[in-house]
Amino acid sequence: MLLLVNALKLIAEIALMALAGQWILGLLAGAKRDTNFFYRVLQTMTQPFVRFARLVSPRVVLDRHVPLVAFLLLAFGWLIVTKWKIDICLEIGVELCK
Repeated sequence: MLLLVNALKLIAEIALMALAGQWILGLLAGAKRDTNFFYRVLQTMTQPFVRFARLVSPRVVLDRHVPLVAFLLLAFGWLIVTKWKIDICLEIGVELCK
């Protein structure tokens, strides 16, 4: 169970960092961000999470705000999984969680 929780937490952390990096690189690259190779790599990494956010968000949310929705959903999920991991570690003992 701890392995599953660690895997979910790691996926959320990687996706959060990719979304943050994509946002920062988008600010730096400006209008030419779609031709930037690294921006496209980060966009490919985050595409499943952004699509999921589009599915669960209402149509009122603009398409350009969907990555922010994905970031917030991932951050909330990360908090839940972190709490879950803490509960498991307290149950089995902190020494076994290392």
